[in-house]
Amino acid sequence: MNLPNAITVGRIALTPLIAWLPFTTSWSARLFAFVLFLIAAITDYWDGHLARSRNLVTDLGRMLDPLADKLLLLATMIPMYFLQRHHAFVESSGGDASPFLFEMPFGKVSLPLWIVLVVLGREAFMTVFRQIAARRGLVISAIGPAKWKTTFQSIWMGAAYFWFFAITLAEHRQWVGDSAWQAFAWFNGFVGVVSMTGAVLLTVYSLVLYLRRYGSQVLRAA
Repeated sequence: MNLPNAITVGRIALTPLIAWLPFTTSWSARLFAFVLFLIAAITDYWDGHLARSRNLVTDLGRMLDPLADKLLLLATMIPMYFLQRHHAFVESSGGDASPFLFEMPFGKVSLPLWIVLVVLGREAFMTVFRQIAARRGLVISAIGPAKWKTTFQSIWMGAAYFWFFAITLAEHRQWVGDSAWQAFAWFNGFVGVVSMTGAVLLTVYSLVLYLRRYGSQVLRAA
């Protein structure tokens, strides 16, 4: 096993911790989850670049790298949804919404289930679509909007994971309510909401482009 593949295996090994740590109540554990997410996101780019620049691309790497990407996406989306989903029964009873929702000047923004389904569904579809195309001799390379989609996803998830840590620490230190804290909360919320919106739009747009460019070729090959 070469170095890029070892890095990819390391990313896969981190995913259970990335999925579990946000569910703890410790701000330090949630900070650790954020750091692990950053490491996984950075090495996602680094191992591929290393493999290409040093001519270390292998069949094992081609199999493991997409697997690591999908596992990381799933590992982050699960805690994000359960911590940032909308609790209608809480608001209807007059209680406070979850503190983990992104904060904006106009209110709190949750993560609806349909966004999770769109993001994960698109990845599942493209995985199957690429496999069918590959069996018929058609290689589907990543297009520009898909690369930007990944970038927006990483920023969105990073903002969410940082918020899990930050709000936990702020409540522990009783910073919530300070003007400086509120400004930061709105800034983090703005980054999270804008990147989430961009990721969803690019998720749908890149899928449409893939189907337009390769859909007919795959169907003809069938």
